[in-house]
Amino acid sequence: MVMRLSRRALLAGAASSLATGAFADAPLTSMRPRARVPVQDAITKMVANAGLSGSIGVVVADIATGAYLEEIAPDVAHPPASVTKAFTALYAVETLGAGHQFETRIFAEGEVKDGILDGNLILAGGGDPNLVTDHLAELAQRLKATGLREVRGDFLVWDNALRNVAEIDAAQLDYLGYNPTITGLNLNFNRVHFEWKREGQNFVTTMDARSENYRPAVTTARMRVVERDSPVFSYSDAGDVDQWTVARSALNNEGSRWLPVRHPALYAGEVFATFARSHGIVLKAPKEVMQMPAGRLLATFQSEPLTEMMRGMLRFSTNITAEAAGLAATALRTGQQRGLHTSAFGMARWANERCGGIAPHFVDHSGLGDLSRVSPAQMVTMLTAPDVMPTLQPIMRTMPLVGDDEKVIATRQAIVSAKTGTLNFVSSLAGYVRTEQGRDLAFAIFASDLDARAAGKLEGSEAPPGARSWNRRARDLQREIIAHLALRAG
Repeated sequence: MVMRLSRRALLAGAASSLATGAFADAPLTSMRPRARVPVQDAITKMVANAGLSGSIGVVVADIATGAYLEEIAPDVAHPPASVTKAFTALYAVETLGAGHQFETRIFAEGEVKDGILDGNLILAGGGDPNLVTDHLAELAQRLKATGLREVRGDFLVWDNALRNVAEIDAAQLDYLGYNPTITGLNLNFNRVHFEWKREGQNFVTTMDARSENYRPAVTTARMRVVERDSPVFSYSDAGDVDQWTVARSALNNEGSRWLPVRHPALYAGEVFATFARSHGIVLKAPKEVMQMPAGRLLATFQSEPLTEMMRGMLRFSTNITAEAAGLAATALRTGQQRGLHTSAFGMARWANERCGGIAPHFVDHSGLGDLSRVSPAQMVTMLTAPDVMPTLQPIMRTMPLVGDDEKVIATRQAIVSAKTGTLNFVSSLAGYVRTEQGRDLAFAIFASDLDARAAGKLEGSEAPPGARSWNRRARDLQREIIAHLALRAG
């Protein structure tokens, strides 16, 4: 069983695959008045010929006039999957500000004299969801530049800048790296890199916090190879350590994959201590503290501006980025930290007020949970609301137009800027099209087979039977519709 992920996978924790739980079954109705034009038969025929079970909804609107060019089951609500992140990006940017930066800080609790801290050193997270090992290496270098040489007290880590979330969707399999813990101190999207290699009859395993330039080993996550057929992985919380086991029968000669980290602050603390030690600053094993640190600020690392962070989130569909940004936005908007579901409810209420009574339902900010519901009409109403397009379109991914022969279609002017979303038996696509004739359209194409999804969850695998072929057909339909709009919509 090959389980390889490239370094790019560190940035690509897409919200796809298995989730369990009940479904909200009441469709939500858009309150937006609609100026309709006759339905285009071409798209209706595409949907009819797609061979997809379940429900399909399509809405296409003219940005300038608001008129609907196409509507097929516009008010039937679907799990939006990662298209939720379009709402989250707008919510975060409009609440926190486009230039907002998350800050990770080092404090000295005690007197620093002649390079010696007679007290505690504190690594304090600021909620940065995109902090990686290379950034901690830079922060350690900045600490060294202050002249600090010795710490006589404890090394403390603080992660309460955000309400801690054990995992985004508790119904997911526990080894899925795109369903991580979220705290105020995160590292490597709260994933650890597990690698194995056969040597004789045994396997050598490593757990490390690799990023672009470094691969520090960690002990806060440990792995044992055990004799069993299933499950492939098992997890237990061994105090301050994530204890994993993997079935020997599932391993080939060598391979790797990312696993979630359930003690992110200790994980980050151990990695930072490794870099501090390389500069001659020996720290004790990290300890978590609950209270916000006080003391002298020694060094900081700031994230990229929020707009750029949201651009990366929409491109790579990083779930932790969406959740941390959404939690931070809700905390600022309400004046206090909220749990994930309450924060998601707050985002839905904001969207309802911001976009004219659309009433979506969210259970998270990433779309990983399949109990969220958005209809195509609600999605398009959001995309066409005042001042939304100038914020979202520039940071959405530009998608190529692809024909039936899988080749990219060359155009003079047509541009597609959109967000995809995928769960087993759920496929969504929404965004903007500038047609070959220069007309700007907003669209939402949602498909879901909730009965098949429910059956697949009972089956208990990452890819239940039929899911991949269903999702492939859904993507083919979306591609066909988008090409039609871009090239033939007047």
